[in-house]
Amino acid sequence: MNNDKLSIQLEPKSIAACSVLPSELAFMANALQHQVDVFEKSRNHNIILDLAPTGTGKTNAGLSILLHQPNKSAVYIAPTNALITQQAEAAEKFVRNAGLPHVVKAASAKQIKTWSNDKVGKRSGEKLYNVLRNPATIFPEIGANKPILLITNPDIFYYATFFAYNNLDRGNIAAAFYTKFATVIFDEFHLYDAKQLVGLLFYLALSHVFGFFKDGRRVVLLTATPEPACEAALKTLEEKGVRIAKIDGESDNSNLLPSQTAVNLEIRPQLDRDEWLTEIANEVAKRLREQADQNGAVILDSKDHINRLADLLKIKGLENKFGRITGSTPQADRKIAAQKQIILATSTVDVGFNFERHPAPTRQNLDWLIFSTRDRFSFWQRIGRVGRILGKTETDIPSEAISYLPAVAWEQGITSLDCSGGRTELKQMLDNLPCLERPFLEIYWRSEAFLEIARPLLELEESLDNLSQIKFISELFETLKLTLGGKKDWNHYRYRMKVLKGAENIANASLKEIKTKWMYIKCGQAFVKKFLEVKYPAEWADIDAGVTKIEEFENVFKEDDEAAKELKDFAEVWKASYAPLFQFREGLFESLPILDPKGLLLDESDQTVLDPIHLLRYYEFAENGEFIEVMSRAEAIYELSFRLRYLDSAEEFKNKEINKLTAFENCRIERTLGSAIAPTPLLKELEKNLLPGVIISTEANQWVIIRLRKQGIASYPISVSCNDFEKKYTFFPGLSGILAIAMYEIKLKLPDDENFYVI
Repeated sequence: MNNDKLSIQLEPKSIAACSVLPSELAFMANALQHQVDVFEKSRNHNIILDLAPTGTGKTNAGLSILLHQPNKSAVYIAPTNALITQQAEAAEKFVRNAGLPHVVKAASAKQIKTWSNDKVGKRSGEKLYNVLRNPATIFPEIGANKPILLITNPDIFYYATFFAYNNLDRGNIAAAFYTKFATVIFDEFHLYDAKQLVGLLFYLALSHVFGFFKDGRRVVLLTATPEPACEAALKTLEEKGVRIAKIDGESDNSNLLPSQTAVNLEIRPQLDRDEWLTEIANEVAKRLREQADQNGAVILDSKDHINRLADLLKIKGLENKFGRITGSTPQADRKIAAQKQIILATSTVDVGFNFERHPAPTRQNLDWLIFSTRDRFSFWQRIGRVGRILGKTETDIPSEAISYLPAVAWEQGITSLDCSGGRTELKQMLDNLPCLERPFLEIYWRSEAFLEIARPLLELEESLDNLSQIKFISELFETLKLTLGGKKDWNHYRYRMKVLKGAENIANASLKEIKTKWMYIKCGQAFVKKFLEVKYPAEWADIDAGVTKIEEFENVFKEDDEAAKELKDFAEVWKASYAPLFQFREGLFESLPILDPKGLLLDESDQTVLDPIHLLRYYEFAENGEFIEVMSRAEAIYELSFRLRYLDSAEEFKNKEINKLTAFENCRIERTLGSAIAPTPLLKELEKNLLPGVIISTEANQWVIIRLRKQGIASYPISVSCNDFEKKYTFFPGLSGILAIAMYEIKLKLPDDENFYVI
């Protein structure tokens, strides 16, 4: 495959400095033109997209909008927790230099928990609401009634605007996020997944329909590589009257400053793991020998690949030359790793990590880069990290990069790339490679997952009952329908969400509460109707025909313990079945506290947290008090599978459970090596009462399963043991897997046997 290497030089890049600085921005002495353009366009636009390249000051461009309404609050959504602290520091500096009155507060879930309980109690939601209402409530030292600049992440923004906090706080927090902020800044939003983008677009549509844009709200979207599907959605909003401006940052050819060196890029196919990592290790060692004064980095998509590469470099005696930065690396360790000559990293460094050196070199901080990529967005994000020279005195030393693309790119025609065409030809080629697409954005919007927007809509509708603004709900839904591409009407989604809310409320109720007042549990009647429709269709037919009324079943559940329990059990399955569609994170399990005395994961510290799936697959470990101690790296990767005991016949299982979104009881996880089971007490601890997901036939869908695994979509073998049969299938537990198999036209069913909706 090495004969398939492609070499191309990417021309150097420049960006325009500002020639005439507005008086309001006098404190930004070295402003770039795109920063000034963002400020000027925001005078009369609702949404401003700053498309300037990474590392060219988009953060300050977004913050400049605060100057238009200096006494009103704002929120800045940073894409990762690690970036929240960094951007809060940048925001404090900006506010101080601009003479703004804002109080800057960093607000990750962990940080909110550390805020004082003295005034409002321990609930994170209550603390967050009170900080938004009046920061002095929690922080009396700052003085009363100052505007706040909240620096938070997409998780908290989603939980707030989609009414996902607890019942006591969700209404207050949502109202604050919808009404409080005059300026809203979304940083690096091209990295948002489908769920995050839906939250963003929902907020934009609501800001338009409810008149917040007319009242002066401005939204800034910062991205170097906009998502085409998102651009199409924004175009729909523009057609509805939203004023949108785009600042590309590179169209002005005057007052140019060098921003990135020329990059000599080599494109290679990704090989099998061991051969590939050996090739990278040899390449790193060679560069250290031949270019001993240069700094480099390796960015790979897999944490296991980074750690195995570290092992290979240690064997070569290079242990003191590199530092690792992954999701498991503590913050203090990252600062140490950042000063090593070679940085080995995962996607953790894709956002907000500038590879700064102390003391700063006069040339680029990163001379060479080796990286893998699964999609074109991460390709451009990563190639933009090497050779940055904005503000440097040496700007003409070329940089080097090696990019590993999926091997299938060679089957899809990458060898026809015109290697003399520079960045333009390369972009055109990457844009046309199917293997580099991110397919889940539109399929998410145009599937049953569209139901997700019904939750905040229903909450808003209920809060506006008997008020004139209730008319905005149907208008907001229609705007979202046009923006995201749905076809079902609001009544369809309102009903399905009421059923789901009823399931959640009944699942959370005690049997006593169900027996005595199921009629009065919020949305309980809607769910009981669905329960009867699925479990007792004859009784449901009578209700549907008006022969009987739902009220007539009140005594049934009151007097029959088994009926009440059946209803509760069904509600629990329903609630768990839909969980993947509403969970913000894909992980099956919570991260575990880890001890790493042998440095298998970490270079400096010996404590971190780790996803149990990663731990089970790649390490030997033992329990050590409240920690799991990592003992060694597994010589061979363990396979993880599930075993399900189905208390009925094989025919019943095939008819009722295959290709269906549901939640499975009596399901346990197994760890195997070859045909041998590798028991560990940890497996028992990870068992769940109900495991949500979809089981499909392995034989009938083999090519789909293989293709999805190459795209990084997790699936697991599952052995199903029935009363009369045992067979192996494939299990997809996460949202991306569920949407992926729907995308490949595998007909899925919902818990009530309705079709999983995909247009």
